[in-house]
Amino acid sequence: MIRRFRRLPLRSRLALLTAAAVAVAVALAAGACWVVTEQQLGHQRDTTLTSQRVDDKAVQSLVRTCGTNPSGLPPAPGSYTVQIVTASGIVCTTPGKSPINVTGADLAVAQGRVDEVLHDARATDGRPMRVATYAYDGPQLPNTAVSIAQPLDEVDKPLGALAIVLVLVAGFGVLGAATAGLWVARAALRPVDRLTEAVEHIARTDNLEVRIPVDGEDEIARLSRAFNSMTAALASSRDRQQQLIADAGHELRTPLTSLRTNIDLLARSEETGRAIPPEDRKALLASVRAQMAELAALIGDLQELSRPDGPPGSGPVQVVALHEAAERAVERARLRGSGLTISADIEPWYVRAEPVALERAVVNLLDNAVKFSPRGDVIEVRLMKGELTVRDHGPGIPEDELPHVFDRFWRSPSARSMPGSGLGLSIVAHTVQHAGGEVVLRPAEGGGTIASVRLPGAATEPPAL
Repeated sequence: MIRRFRRLPLRSRLALLTAAAVAVAVALAAGACWVVTEQQLGHQRDTTLTSQRVDDKAVQSLVRTCGTNPSGLPPAPGSYTVQIVTASGIVCTTPGKSPINVTGADLAVAQGRVDEVLHDARATDGRPMRVATYAYDGPQLPNTAVSIAQPLDEVDKPLGALAIVLVLVAGFGVLGAATAGLWVARAALRPVDRLTEAVEHIARTDNLEVRIPVDGEDEIARLSRAFNSMTAALASSRDRQQQLIADAGHELRTPLTSLRTNIDLLARSEETGRAIPPEDRKALLASVRAQMAELAALIGDLQELSRPDGPPGSGPVQVVALHEAAERAVERARLRGSGLTISADIEPWYVRAEPVALERAVVNLLDNAVKFSPRGDVIEVRLMKGELTVRDHGPGIPEDELPHVFDRFWRSPSARSMPGSGLGLSIVAHTVQHAGGEVVLRPAEGGGTIASVRLPGAATEPPAL
């Protein structure tokens, strides 16, 4: 049953749930109404019965006319049945009415043991009755009780009619609630239908430019905004991916073309038997090795940036000693930058980052400074209060190029002849931002460039190993 319910459309389920809720509420209200009415009518009937008293003359006429085989009392008004009960069990009933079966409670009243009783009984014709019996206190008729009875169906019939009315009203109410629930469900789910149509359209056409109109501040509006944000993010991610592929293809084309040209020259020399001069052959092989190294570095950088919204490295985030990573990067830079002086003023500083990715970002900063520093110059590395700065004395970066230095594959026009893929600073920015920091490049006074990295400090130092 539950599985069948879950297979129904959402609007049908909402309509059924609304109808069920209304049905329960109407049933409870109808039941409460019926119970209260039944109690009120029963209480009113009992009050009326117990307040009734038979005229003394009518009771005394019983003594004179009934005898042992009484002909009866004067007719009782309405549907009431009046009956006289003596202590010995002699009964005299209103003419035209069926006698009421005398119970022990009636005899107890006639014998003076109880003043009055109220109980259910049956007439001799089987009709259920409500009986009120009280002791007759006339001086000439000791040990006598008077019973006044009313048929129970005089209250049950109105209650039955009320029950039918309540059932009909409840039925119409449930049908109306189901209809209204279906209408409300359709109206409420209309924005969801639009969202569904938009999703289906995107699935069919792969068009991420679709946006859903947002109106209001309710949950549907929030869902629409979230959907629009998601499609915008997907569109941006796809655009970045396409741009990455295009840029990668452009950057790969140059070393591949040069590599293919050099290999073709070597192959043609072998095929034709014309030997290449040793010096030229050596230069060709050196060029091939350089192009292969450039391709390997470019592929590694592309792998690093292949997940634009994910973590930049492969290791877990942990507390890292930034000063140790900077010291190792300085040592590597000194090996690569022969003829350069690299000074280091480094204070301890701990951050939360991926160790491998963070060290590579620092190495990239220093490699960038080494690449643009003239021979014999000084590169200054400082780490003070969470700010790592690398200052070189190279040609610097023009103001109009500073906004692009962290873009993928971007290289200054003056540096296009120099080796590199244009991804080093992009990796630096990606890693630093993932660690919650910021990186900027700015011109230095007197020439050169200052690269500044700020990273928030970790709460504790890493445990000693």
